[in-house]
Amino acid sequence: MSQDPGDRRVVVTGPPRRSRRTSGYYRPRTEIDEQTTLGHTYVRSLMRSQLRAGLTVSAVLVLLVGPLPLLFATIRDAGLQWTVLGCCLYPPLVLLARWYVRRAERNERDFVRLVEDR
Repeated sequence: MSQDPGDRRVVVTGPPRRSRRTSGYYRPRTEIDEQTTLGHTYVRSLMRSQLRAGLTVSAVLVLLVGPLPLLFATIRDAGLQWTVLGCCLYPPLVLLARWYVRRAERNERDFVRLVEDR
């Protein structure tokens, strides 16, 4: 085989390529650490979602506990009052507390995913 100058292999090298933009790109964690407007917006969004969950739980709690004095005024039997408290009030309160904890943890998990840029 004869080697022509045009048939020769050429190795091209250059700077390594990156999958992310480096210029003008800040991670959300950097935005929060530097307390920029965007970082403040990220934190406010977490606070707003947590506040929304808390207000929802408070509203449901008021609807569950608010009518109890009127109900107890109409029911004079103490055994029935304890039954209402034990069977009709505490299970929904436990479910409400469980829902709130799961919602708060999900909000925080979503925020961490956003901040860690996954």
